[in-house]
Amino acid sequence: MTKGALETVAELMEIAARTAPKGRGFDSITIKIVKGEDLKKLSAEMRRQGEIRKLKFFLRDAGNIEQSDACVLIASQKEGVVGLDCGACGFATCNEMLERQKVDSMDKTFRGPNCIVKITDLGIALGSAVKTASLHNIDNRIMYTVGVSALSLGWLEGCSVAFGIPLKVSGKNIYFDRFVD
Repeated sequence: MTKGALETVAELMEIAARTAPKGRGFDSITIKIVKGEDLKKLSAEMRRQGEIRKLKFFLRDAGNIEQSDACVLIASQKEGVVGLDCGACGFATCNEMLERQKVDSMDKTFRGPNCIVKITDLGIALGSAVKTASLHNIDNRIMYTVGVSALSLGWLEGCSVAFGIPLKVSGKNIYFDRFVD
């Protein structure tokens, strides 16, 4: 496996997420590629979050990150709305939702409420990115635990919700057939 090929695929995933369709053309996606020593920092924070939250799957996923070759972070920016006043967020208007946004009590990670159109855009960007990895035969998996930990580290300034897509080239996909004891 060449390191350069995997990094190229990570960059292609970034492009796929950036160019994925966005509601009303409002791009509120933030993307960061993590590799090298930053993977160790991310794994350590995932372990910390697992202990704080008493959730063993954070610890399991931290082990996956330690074994990964890179990780693509994709997040939705907190600020702004698409301005539809659709009510799907649970509030009558976009302005009412913005006034009610609050910070999660756990290390200021996920923030809400959020514009449903922006969160849908995040999902489409994630799907576009993993499709790109898959087309190039790079093992990957979308992980909530990675996003929580990246936000906690302050790596995605101004973002409200994030996910991570770790990447690995090996003979067996390390992100599946996993167990939590």
